[in-house]
Amino acid sequence: MIRIGLVGLGKIAHDQHLPALAGDPRFSLVAAASHGRPTHGDLPVFHDIDDLLANGPALDAVALCTPPQVRRETALAALRAGKHVFLEKPPGVTVGEVHELAAVARDQGVTLFTSWHSRFAAGVPQAKAWLAKRRLRKLAIEWREDVRRWHPGQAWIWQAGGMGVFDPAINALSILTEIMPEEVFVTGAKLQVPENVQAPIAGHVDITTLSGVPVTADLDFLQTGPQTWDITAWTDDGVLKLSLGGAELTIDGQAIPVGENREYPGLYDRFATLIAEGRSEVDVRPLSLVADAFLVGDRERVEAFVE
Repeated sequence: MIRIGLVGLGKIAHDQHLPALAGDPRFSLVAAASHGRPTHGDLPVFHDIDDLLANGPALDAVALCTPPQVRRETALAALRAGKHVFLEKPPGVTVGEVHELAAVARDQGVTLFTSWHSRFAAGVPQAKAWLAKRRLRKLAIEWREDVRRWHPGQAWIWQAGGMGVFDPAINALSILTEIMPEEVFVTGAKLQVPENVQAPIAGHVDITTLSGVPVTADLDFLQTGPQTWDITAWTDDGVLKLSLGGAELTIDGQAIPVGENREYPGLYDRFATLIAEGRSEVDVRPLSLVADAFLVGDRERVEAFVE
């Protein structure tokens, strides 16, 4: 039994982490930490990670569901206390700080897991296997959703380090780096940034593989109505499409059975396995692609965003 504490009791914790933990008998959720100390049944809730570590019950691991801007210090406190750490995506606001956390985890002999939940979408493993046997011609990402629906009142997403539209789009990039037979690199970007915030609300990113296969990503945070989370790959032997964030798979328009979509249960299964095997899993490739898009992207100021 892994005694785990949950740091951050916001929307993602309630929607995904709490149900996943409740369904995995290898974990026992013994405490949480969250500013404002919201209640959750009989679960003891502490103010922050320091309060939890000093005054809470014994822990083996913590899962961090805080905004990325404050995750580094929280993770460092847990790692230095000898706890295994599960990082919600994105794992940090910079690539460098994630490498720092990995070094501390290695020194402490504990597990660090940079989780990318969309890689555990039901269609992703089959898409990866299918593409591995074919020659890719081009690939297109369309990731369009409504920020007011998915991030209501979350001002952090518009601040420096919050990533704006790349907060959801990094899910697509995590799938991309998982299914591609070769590495990918950003070559250009155009980012639309509202005049009253720091992060983009829409954008286009040009990417290429080592062998020159073109990849495009079109991103929008203002799409109302049906939401779009699609990745389409054209090959020398048909067209593959992942839809609904990877939950559905079609090849040449025919639906492929992929089974139940269990992203967060899959993440906690992986975390438990890593702990049992005494190793970490740290992948910064999706975050590196976002960082490169910010580095090379042309910025266009657009009208202010008002929720």
